[in-house]
Amino acid sequence: MIKNDIKLLERGAEEIIPHDEFKAKLEKSEKENKPLIVKTGFDPTAPDIHLGHTVLLRKMRHFQQMGHTVVFLIGDFTGMIGDPSGKSETRNRLTREVILQNAETYKKQVFKILDPVKTVVEFNSKWCLPVTFAEVLDLTAKYNVARMMERDDFSKRFKAGKQISILEFMYPLVQGFDSVKLNADIELGGTDQKFNLLVGRDLQKEYGQAPQVILTMPLLVGLDGTQKMSKSLNNYIGIDEEPAQIFGKIMSISDELMFRYYELVTDVPDEEVLAYKKGISDESIHPKSVKVRLAKEICAQFYDEKTADEAEADFNRIFVQKDIPLEIEEFKVPQAEIVNNAVWLVKILVLSGLAKSNGDARRLIEGGGISLDGEKISDVNYEITFPIKGDGVIKAGKRRFIKIIN
Repeated sequence: MIKNDIKLLERGAEEIIPHDEFKAKLEKSEKENKPLIVKTGFDPTAPDIHLGHTVLLRKMRHFQQMGHTVVFLIGDFTGMIGDPSGKSETRNRLTREVILQNAETYKKQVFKILDPVKTVVEFNSKWCLPVTFAEVLDLTAKYNVARMMERDDFSKRFKAGKQISILEFMYPLVQGFDSVKLNADIELGGTDQKFNLLVGRDLQKEYGQAPQVILTMPLLVGLDGTQKMSKSLNNYIGIDEEPAQIFGKIMSISDELMFRYYELVTDVPDEEVLAYKKGISDESIHPKSVKVRLAKEICAQFYDEKTADEAEADFNRIFVQKDIPLEIEEFKVPQAEIVNNAVWLVKILVLSGLAKSNGDARRLIEGGGISLDGEKISDVNYEITFPIKGDGVIKAGKRRFIKIIN
């Protein structure tokens, strides 16, 4: 049974092109009780899925809940080309072995969000590998170089005299060819994918199909509050991370950014979010309580409500009761200093800069100025053992903190 909720489908969307076709397709599908084919492609160029990926996955789930056919397309073929979107240089190509290893991880992780029974999983190598060279030439004849050079990243590189390979021109063509092979009605993608998605519309027309509607979603800003979430920028939240880590990372984002997260990675009703904003504005609600709600919502998505409650309790135990800040500088203990899986605390204090000398470190300890995970250390001969037991947070005096890692 097809039952569309256009308001929910449009929530958070950056663009829907063309919007009138979008509404017409939805109305027809409901009238005829015929599911639309909704395609979203993911190139497995890294082994893990992070919260930024879930913006699209959640929108796929919305279509799924309304009765439509959702295709989770793993770009094991396009991944070997490398998406040039937003790139100022030709990107390095990945081997098929790496792509396939990453793809297996993707398949396991996406079902934390998508319904495995209702999800069609495809690999685009299925139809790309058997294609003959003559068919490739036929595909390239259906698009022209002038249109390719309209693409912003290509035109900038061309003007700057930077290399653009013919292989990179193939990427949007192959992505569009995927839409042809799937006969997609709707394709979802990030805002950086707009050009590729539009190529899909054009190619479907060339192959005699009704063109797909494209729905673009914003790129989720990472923990730094400025750049898009990315593993390479280390500003990400992995959906396979421990609940306490997910909770803590959400609590570290800015009050302004948390409302963007509410919109893009939760289903908390708009009316509630507006009430939170108003409450914070008139100071009837503390921003921290609103952020706690967000952190629990996101934790529960990947685990369950009980685990989310435990993550909150763990967070309070570590950061509230022990007065530890959310962002702490990490200190990696040099491997050469670890003897019999232990390091003298005095040595760590000096190496990390919390103390100027061994004598200074001893005085801090003897004076009660050093604690480990909230517990005072009074023994100047104390050793920290590895692997770290607990959180490994050292507090020196009232305001200086480091987190020990190895």
